[in-house]
Amino acid sequence: MQPLQSPASLSSRAFLRRLLGGLLMLLTLPAASDTPQRVVSLDLCMDWSLVWHADPQQVAALSPLHRRYPVHWIGEHWPMHDGSLEQVVQLQPDLVLVGQYSALMLRQRLSELGLRVEVLALPQTLAEVVDYERRLLSLLGKDPALAAALPPTNRPAADAPRLLLLGANGIGTGSGTFEHQIIEQAGWRNHLQRPGHQRLDLEQLASDPPDAILFAAPEHRALANQFAEHPVLRQGIAADRWLTTDYWRWQCPGPWTWELTRQLAQWID
Repeated sequence: MQPLQSPASLSSRAFLRRLLGGLLMLLTLPAASDTPQRVVSLDLCMDWSLVWHADPQQVAALSPLHRRYPVHWIGEHWPMHDGSLEQVVQLQPDLVLVGQYSALMLRQRLSELGLRVEVLALPQTLAEVVDYERRLLSLLGKDPALAAALPPTNRPAADAPRLLLLGANGIGTGSGTFEHQIIEQAGWRNHLQRPGHQRLDLEQLASDPPDAILFAAPEHRALANQFAEHPVLRQGIAADRWLTTDYWRWQCPGPWTWELTRQLAQWID
């Protein structure tokens, strides 16, 4: 005959059984996924990178800039926030992505509110494009090995044709820039050898014209584009040596940079 048990001991044993049962359930639950399910972007370059790499169902909202500066491969069906703190918080993102120079106050407030904000530095070299893509893939819960591999470094031949990268307002792109690396990776020599972005002089260009001009500016006509339409330039450079690429590819470094270098390389001959 077993001894009688007090109500207190029965209560303690029931509590222990429930506790052990709860611990067992926790141990048998699958591990939480590291893949974010609600990702928000705060700037244009991150909008493009997010659409390029993320699964559509992961994207809670893009910034309003992707509508202001549309590109053909991003439709208007993507969700968008208005850039306000209130709306971003209401989206309840589990990951907020932003570039190093963008939305400084907004991203600080979001971090203070406990949201996960990841700041990605824009690449300054071609090698950093690969690192940038790998980190983004990792943040999205994807395999970083999916990033495009860095192509072998190319150095243009001493007699390679010279390319002038001409932007709006008569500004050319010289050495020591990200664009200079793209030009040389494609096998061209940069027409401008002084560092940085430079205001161009028509007389100098007329006396020493480049072999080709790539007009890297928006397609719409504007006062900022009048320099490129000057008769001195148009007469000094053959019509088939005025090259055009998708302007958006120059705006933000990314995996599309490799397609840009291949496109430029095709025009050397």
